[in-house]
Amino acid sequence: MTSKTRVVVIGAGLAGVRLARRLGELGTPALLVGEEEHRPYNRVLLAEVLAGRYDPDVIALPTPARLVRARVTGIDRGRRVLECAGDVTEIAYDTLVLATGSNPVLPPLRGLFDSSGHAIQELPEGVHAFRTMDDCLGLAKAVRPGVRAVVIGGGLLGVSAARALAVRGAQVVLAQQAERLMERQLDPGASRLVLRHLTDLGVEVHTECRVRDVRCVGGAVRSVELADGYALAADLVVVACGVRPRVGLAEGAGLAVHRGVLVDDALRTSDPHIHAVGDCAQHAGTVYGLAAPALEQADAVAELLAGNAGSRYTGTRSLTRLTLSAPEGPGHDADAFDLAAFGETEPRPGDEVVRLADATRGTYRKVVVRDDRLVGGVLVGALGTVGALARAWEGAEPLPAPGAPLLHLLTHDGGC
Repeated sequence: MTSKTRVVVIGAGLAGVRLARRLGELGTPALLVGEEEHRPYNRVLLAEVLAGRYDPDVIALPTPARLVRARVTGIDRGRRVLECAGDVTEIAYDTLVLATGSNPVLPPLRGLFDSSGHAIQELPEGVHAFRTMDDCLGLAKAVRPGVRAVVIGGGLLGVSAARALAVRGAQVVLAQQAERLMERQLDPGASRLVLRHLTDLGVEVHTECRVRDVRCVGGAVRSVELADGYALAADLVVVACGVRPRVGLAEGAGLAVHRGVLVDDALRTSDPHIHAVGDCAQHAGTVYGLAAPALEQADAVAELLAGNAGSRYTGTRSLTRLTLSAPEGPGHDADAFDLAAFGETEPRPGDEVVRLADATRGTYRKVVVRDDRLVGGVLVGALGTVGALARAWEGAEPLPAPGAPLLHLLTHDGGC
């Protein structure tokens, strides 16, 4: 069977769904092609499903009217046709948008790679990635109070998974190769508060700790061996070592690819009939790998394809936010533990840095000011101040005066 449409979007994640919805609102309907059997969902909230706080339906995205479930196997750029596996074998396009997202990175550990250095086709029983709804549901089915779980990786995904498993009653050990948690997003002060939050939940955290081997018996995981020879008993292992842009289709079609699919300020690839947005796209040397930039890129392409020729994407100015919620019940604080990072969090020479930390409340504020303008910041804990700070950053306007006004933004609600 063959279908024909003007704009086709590959990928039914946050970016793809946002783009299809915006195009529909702007009078340019698009066909969305997704391969997962589940309804489109907000991947950012998978940890809340794993923690048992949300049902999968709660994180579902509005399903576009024109959604085809098919696995795209190739792009014939000459014919402008997608080659697919399934009932729909070909889909023709005039304009194509790649929103293919990213794949989890499997570290080269014994037990996950064969003797030739290739990743094994099927993970051993008890070993899980944490990227898709199927990953989440598989973990949710396996976890139970007292189960021994090892999370490999202390970035955003690893911290989220460890917190969710602890909430479900698992005995969790988190192994992080870097010297601190979430080193890409947070500075040392904020990272220490995340560590405190996890340890308060009962998570055992090991930093500067390299994993060497995932040991299995009879096809099922039994332990994780560290580089120093110490073995961690494990019934479950979650591999959360980051993600890699999913660029196989682009490479197969001969598009320019570096780390991601290379795009210009119109988010156009080396083929003028093909754009790319979200985790798979590399713009101005950057692969963002975060929800906020993906949504901004989707909006920019929607405007462009709907006829706004002046629409351009010059880089993200959005806030990145993660909520880690403590379990409710006796002895636990039911308040959310929030993180927010925006802009440039590491100062340059000559920048002004203002920090406020309250160890009792577990809160931390840091902002970077350059030439009387707020250029970035990190906030941890209850985030009443985030609204005013984000507005000051996004507006890129001069601060009224150094000192007291900035401290006011850091210590008051700020209208959020």
